[in-house]
Amino acid sequence: MPTTYVHEGAAIDYTPGADTPAGTVVVQNELVGVTRVDLKAGQLGSLAVQGVFDFPKATGVGTGNPAGGLAYWDNTNKVATKTATGNKLIGKVVKTAADADTVMRIRMSQ
Repeated sequence: MPTTYVHEGAAIDYTPGADTPAGTVVVQNELVGVTRVDLKAGQLGSLAVQGVFDFPKATGVGTGNPAGGLAYWDNTNKVATKTATGNKLIGKVVKTAADADTVMRIRMSQ
């Protein structure tokens, strides 16, 4: 059976089990996506898996990440980090994030 083109893939189908507000990071195994609009429980919606987003970031010494650095989602603390261990790849940083910054601008690459 040949491979069949479905769609470009900037967003994927997603049906949440609970009401999910816009801007929620959703982790499905190794796939990280972001809701762009509020989603109702049990209703088909979508997750963005491409694009540039400002993700929340922890502050403090050593939390900065330079442009071009890899960024990961820490699902326990709900922040973007440069620490790969135990976290899921989001993509690459497109604007240097200093230790004191509360957001990390990331180009998602799933």
